[in-house]
Amino acid sequence: MDISVVIRTLNEAKWLPELLAAVQAQNLREFTSEVVLVDSGSTDGTLDIAKSFGCEIVTISKADFTFGRSLNVGCDAATGRFLVFISGHCVPVGSDWLYNLCKPLDEGTCVYSYGRQIEREGYSKYSEKQLFLKYFPENSRMPQADFFCNNANSALSKIFWSQYKFDEEVTGLEDMVLAKQLWQDGEKIGYVADAVVEHIHEETWGQVKRRYEREAIALQGIMPEVHVNIGDFLRYTLSGILFDCAAALQERRFWRSALEITMFRTMQYWGTYRGNNEHRKLSRKAKERYFYPR
Repeated sequence: MDISVVIRTLNEAKWLPELLAAVQAQNLREFTSEVVLVDSGSTDGTLDIAKSFGCEIVTISKADFTFGRSLNVGCDAATGRFLVFISGHCVPVGSDWLYNLCKPLDEGTCVYSYGRQIEREGYSKYSEKQLFLKYFPENSRMPQADFFCNNANSALSKIFWSQYKFDEEVTGLEDMVLAKQLWQDGEKIGYVADAVVEHIHEETWGQVKRRYEREAIALQGIMPEVHVNIGDFLRYTLSGILFDCAAALQERRFWRSALEITMFRTMQYWGTYRGNNEHRKLSRKAKERYFYPR
């Protein structure tokens, strides 16, 4: 097997049929593929959907769940030489997504690649669209100069996963933890702009805050030199709101986006501030809240 698409799920029935249909429709050329679904307790029909598409299903209990551990379970069950990770609420765009994402690995250009993410019109929050434009531009970087990576849409050579594996303790950013280890050891990370997915976040404001909070906690271990103080929170929030509002004005959608922009940027940076200044050891209750945000 060439490609194993590994999908972590928890109640992803809304978008999973569209995701799996898009995976089945990929033009793989000479590649072969399978789908491995790692479920952590879905109750909404996710498993029935996965079975109807012929997925290999493995499970992990709520008590054992972490982001890194669930990926390691899926990778261990996978038989492909390339491991592709996609979020259960992402949908590939076009029939070349999977081939384009894995081609740099097959050619030896890099060992870890990640693709472009865009918004789903009518679902994604306006400020998240601006973040996608910042972190996932239209031009590829092959290889890139740093270790940024994102597992919502990525591919990793299994031989390197077997040597390093994902950190099973971090509260998020397990992709960047592994990418930094690879990068420090001289391996290459690549960004593939023509491997595109729509990333659909349908979160409450509390969930937005918790997402950025747990990622900021993880970032302390990856980049301990990064410190966010209350002044940074105020400055980043204000600049984020002003930047997004200016962009919304140009697109003639200011009035319907202004409140959403204000809420998103406030929750984003308040969560970042809280997480960056979180130094206590996580209690079991807090750990579950960070690891099980949905």
